[in-house]
Amino acid sequence: MIPGHALKTLSEIVGPAHVKTAETFMLEYGADASRLTATPDAVVFPGSSRQVSRILILAAETGFPVIPRGAGSGMTGGAVPVQGGLVMAMRRFDRILAIDQDNFIARVEPGVITGHLQEAVEKVGLFYPPDPASLHISTIGGNVAECAGGLRAVKYGVTRDYVLGLKVVLPTGEIIHTGVQTMKGVAGYDLTRLITGSEGTLAVITAVTLRLIPKPAAKKTMIAFFLDVSAAVRTVAAIIRNRIIPSILEFLDRICIDCVRQEMGLNMPERSGAMLLIEVDGDEMHVASDVETIEEVCRRGRAIRFEAATGTEAADRLWEARRNVSPALFRLRPHKISEDIVVPRSRMPALSAFLDALTAAHGLPIAAFGHAGDGNIHVNIMLDREAPGQMETAGIVVKELFREVIRMGGTLTGEHGIGITKAPYLGMEIPPAGILLMSRIKDAFDPKGILNPGKIFPQKTL
Repeated sequence: MIPGHALKTLSEIVGPAHVKTAETFMLEYGADASRLTATPDAVVFPGSSRQVSRILILAAETGFPVIPRGAGSGMTGGAVPVQGGLVMAMRRFDRILAIDQDNFIARVEPGVITGHLQEAVEKVGLFYPPDPASLHISTIGGNVAECAGGLRAVKYGVTRDYVLGLKVVLPTGEIIHTGVQTMKGVAGYDLTRLITGSEGTLAVITAVTLRLIPKPAAKKTMIAFFLDVSAAVRTVAAIIRNRIIPSILEFLDRICIDCVRQEMGLNMPERSGAMLLIEVDGDEMHVASDVETIEEVCRRGRAIRFEAATGTEAADRLWEARRNVSPALFRLRPHKISEDIVVPRSRMPALSAFLDALTAAHGLPIAAFGHAGDGNIHVNIMLDREAPGQMETAGIVVKELFREVIRMGGTLTGEHGIGITKAPYLGMEIPPAGILLMSRIKDAFDPKGILNPGKIFPQKTL
């Protein structure tokens, strides 16, 4: 509980208009895309690093939690105020500070929408590759906090590969700069990488320096349908064996195809058991060559239909279908548990067979889609939370899934983070000594334990 005198001080720091305690704000800022909810005591909208610093010093002195928040698009409850306290919403930090065309860098505040940054740098012939499905909603600060991935990770990597430096406020109130504005820099420990992906538990980000690259001259989108998942994933491996790394290589299973077909009225073969959505980029000559090779590989892989988009509008329609997969799945059941596991690409056929076995054993529909090029598959367990026993069954399915993924040499999360929902399972992947070391790092940054408590670290070991 935030005491009255602290709320008064918060109003003095940021101005009364930027401190909210009304119920509507508590509902909106007490939830994120995980659909988990908790009620904060207040929401604050700081407008400068100095204000963030004063708020954190007040929190440390008073003992209330502070939960940094971007757009609330996270999938594991990382922005949910599980212990109450103060939600620190960063939406006023919404400026692109600089786009340096000579050094290929951008400096932005954390509240900048990912898609807006992409549009701004592409206008000057540059390119910011990280491309989460929520790019039109999610913010750069949230992307950095979660180390967001996205569709283009197979070729270009994830958010951490583009973060050169940060301006952050520590939970003790100090304002520091980490990293560099150059392509090289090895002075001391890499605090930038440590904070990137720390899910708002180590520091509050107030500015980000990002690496940019030249915008590709051309790109081409293709779609291929297969009778079954095995044929599709074998084709993924064949494309890469041909020394082609697509900028995007996405996969949908039969359940996802059926839901998207109904949702968007798309013309998809009725017999489709799997679909690949592929994009290549680069110079015109290499793009044309890659398209020819990929078509040949797909047809050898028994594709029942292969199409290359003939224009921007057709390509956008295909990507709209991909981005609508997740909401379209609610046609099956009113709720879902979505896991973003990763396995080596060579294990994807075995993973598909395992998911079929889970469905048969437990009776819950399991839909799979995601980033086939890097083995990051979104496994969606569809259920009705109100139906007797379905939540318990889903919990069993999740645990069995995670055990198999770890056995395959994979990881529990490729881009969504640990947050609340995966915290009980962290010990399945990270040994006790590793978790203890992480907790010591947390204590060093946040000795009072005020910043985003209740996240990442397991309350119990499964």
